[in-house]
Formats: sequence, structure tokens, C-alpha cells
Amino acid sequence: MSLPNRSSSASSDAGREADTTVIRQPAPSVWIGKTVFTALFAALFIAFSYVSVPLGFTAVPITLQTLAVMLAGGLLGARLGFSSIALVVLLAAAGLPLLHGRGGLATVFGPTGGFIWMFPFQALFIGMTADRLFRQGRKATTRTYVLLVASILLFGIALAYVGGVPWYAYKAHLSLHAALIGACYPFLPGDLVKGAAAAILIAALRPALAVTLKRLSGR
Repeated sequence: MSLPNRSSSASSDAGREADTTVIRQPAPSVWIGKTVFTALFAALFIAFSYVSVPLGFTAVPITLQTLAVMLAGGLLGARLGFSSIALVVLLAAAGLPLLHGRGGLATVFGPTGGFIWMFPFQALFIGMTADRLFRQGRKATTRTYVLLVASILLFGIALAYVGGVPWYAYKAHLSLHAALIGACYPFLPGDLVKGAAAAILIAALRPALAVTLKRLSGR
């Protein structure tokens, strides 16, 4: 009578266990795609920051930075949108002249520093909203537009002033009321125009990016 080959059985069991513990590594194309999208919107943010119109009565200039932030969050989603803007802020803090031609800690912690710190988080929260609204490539509806505009108003505009105005008041040695006059009220009409443009572009383009973003997220 022959005995069962226990060593062979044990080795096959071990092989099956090893197979179940294999960790899937992301394909190189996924990392390349994430890098390309992050770099693309980081470059867009930098380019838009050079569109700067100084105002004589305040240290806060008119720029297109907020539009780039809204688009980064709305089109890339929370993770990549945050990463693309945070990358620029960190490099600017390290000294690279990426924020309307300036950089270094003096810029990041200067009078407009509160606005700069908020940029990545604005992209993050707008991206979280867009991720839910356009899940699985959903098309824009009236409800989608309303929620998207509300998100842009709250996170793309209001959040910037929540962080930016108190810091501007502190650095410029102004009262909160004076800081609002110098760093908030004059910019609201332009912010509303940029917010409307961002909502239209996001609603039009985000569904087309759904498949690509899903592949990059690994879902």
C-alpha cells in the first residue's frame, strides 16, 4: 500500500497560500497618469498665478489662482486636486518663484499667506464634492449644477476668506473690518465670475474624465 505524498501536498498548499498573498502593484501607466495630471494642473495653477493685477489700496492682487484651484479639485477629484496645488505651495515655500513670480517663506507667510494655505484644501473639498456628484460618469443635471455651485461658493470662495482675511489683518495690523475692505469685498464680484466659469467647465468636462480618473484611482 502506498502512502500519500505529504510533501507534495504541503508544497501545493503553500503555493496556493503564496498566490493569495500576492500584492497587486499598480501598473506603471497609473503612476505616469497621476504624475501627468498632477503636473498639468500644478502648471496651470502657476500660469494662472502670473495673471496678477495689483491694487493700490491693498497687498492682495487680483489673480486667476482661485479659478485654477477650483478646476483642479473639480476635474481631478479630491486626491489629485489637493496634490497638484499642495505641490506648488510646498515648492514655493522652499524658495521657487512659483506664486506670481515670488517664492520663499516670506511669500507663504506674508500678508496673503492665509489665502495660500487654503488653496490645497479648497481643491480637496471641491474635489470631494465633484467625486460624489460625477460618480461613474454621471451627466450634469440641475441638481448637480446647484450642488456644484454651492460647493464652489462655500469651498472655492468663502473658505479662502476664512483663512485669508484674519491672517491679512494680523500681518497688516488692521482691524477685521478694515481687512475685509482691503482683502475681501473688492474681490467678490470677480470670484463669482470665476466660480460660474469653473462650474460650467467642471460640469462639461468631468463626466468625460470619469473613466480615466477611475483607472488612476485603481477602482
